[in-house]
Amino acid sequence: MSPSMASSLSSSTVVTHRILSLHPSPLNRSLLFLKPKLPFSRTVPGDFRMRLHSTSRNCGAKELIPSCNSSIDLKLNPFEAGSKSLEKFVATILIFVQVWSPLPLLGLDSAEAVLYSPDTKVPRSGELALRRAIPANPNMKTIQASLEDISYLLRIPQRKPYGTMESNVKKALKVAIDDKDSILASIPADLKDKGSELYTSLVDGKGGLQALIKSIKNQDPDKVSIGLASSLDTVAELELLQAPGLSFLLPQQYLNYPRLAGRGTVEITIEKGDGSTFQAESGGDQRKSATIQVVIDGFSAPLTAGNFAKLVTSGAYDGAKLNTVNQAVITEDGSGKVESVSVPLEVMPSGQFEPLYRTPLSVQDGELPVLPLSVYGAVAMAHSENSDEYSSPYQFFIYLYDKRNSGLGGLSFDEGQFSVFGYTTAGRDILGQIKTGDIIKSAKLIEGQDRLILPTHNNSSN
Repeated sequence: MSPSMASSLSSSTVVTHRILSLHPSPLNRSLLFLKPKLPFSRTVPGDFRMRLHSTSRNCGAKELIPSCNSSIDLKLNPFEAGSKSLEKFVATILIFVQVWSPLPLLGLDSAEAVLYSPDTKVPRSGELALRRAIPANPNMKTIQASLEDISYLLRIPQRKPYGTMESNVKKALKVAIDDKDSILASIPADLKDKGSELYTSLVDGKGGLQALIKSIKNQDPDKVSIGLASSLDTVAELELLQAPGLSFLLPQQYLNYPRLAGRGTVEITIEKGDGSTFQAESGGDQRKSATIQVVIDGFSAPLTAGNFAKLVTSGAYDGAKLNTVNQAVITEDGSGKVESVSVPLEVMPSGQFEPLYRTPLSVQDGELPVLPLSVYGAVAMAHSENSDEYSSPYQFFIYLYDKRNSGLGGLSFDEGQFSVFGYTTAGRDILGQIKTGDIIKSAKLIEGQDRLILPTHNNSSN
């Protein structure tokens, strides 16, 4: 496929997605946001998605493919015009193949492959994303990677590669035993006893690596899955002990912002605004209010998580109304209720040691964030009304990721454009039941208060 055809394909595909999103199916209302215009309105130099979106405003939905570039054809000779028409025709056919077929399209360049490849490996759960975001000892990361590979192997239907799984666990066990001193040396002195307990549990415990090998030899996928989850939980606990604070220095100009030096947990209680009830996930009693828990990550987004934690402790969200749009739940604009600041856009690129500020990622160029938006229950700040280089000083949203509204790689079309700072880890079953008019009864920082750093003089709003 020629470069021009590949470009036409990728661009037209995104335009088709944008136009179709203007007329959502009543069966596909899964996005809940506070202000519909805020979360998805980035304009970035070089961002082909937004250039086409702007152009498409002058074209009706019915004439999307045929006429948007008709003015170009006037400047071409008959041969060039015919070639251009053929390219557009082929691109149109491929667009519909992409939309309606689960098969990947061939011929896309490496940059676009990240967005459109079905093999793009990004975390598909908040727990996995949060675990990968911990800046821990390299040996622990090696153990973690070996175990996480088993999660993919377990998804293989019918005959599972138990031999490969056993090799992965044995590799992790060897690293754990051979590098015990290095692993434990990375833990602060006051946490050594707890670290030793967790290490012993990881190697020889009931839900540890030795037990996991036995389950794999018995070829019991259910027990393997349970044992794997237990081992990975222990790995995450050890890594958190190794990373008590930030692993990088904040830029000097941002030291007067609130910041979270590590992890925190926020508990949010939501009430129905119309007097109805939340349905229990497993057929239990109906509830007038429901609670979710959000783990906020200061390792990758210290300023954004810190500002959010400060707002929570100030009672900024108590009584706030929620709005729902397409794929998100978003709070109302509470500006003026409490003192707040507009934090610079903050995104940690995968493989990097510190976040980028005021700079979105280019997924088309292969950049992926440590904390992806493309996870059901991801929590991020909306954009500032004044500048897309800053987050809103108040409004946050919970993203209700739906793979049907994403690229073939399973990535949101807005991946890398927002400051994601945490994930819903408990109560995800009620997210889809939240409706416009529902109210946050209370929001509390139940863990991480000691990691919240509040400068004496906060920066003024942008």
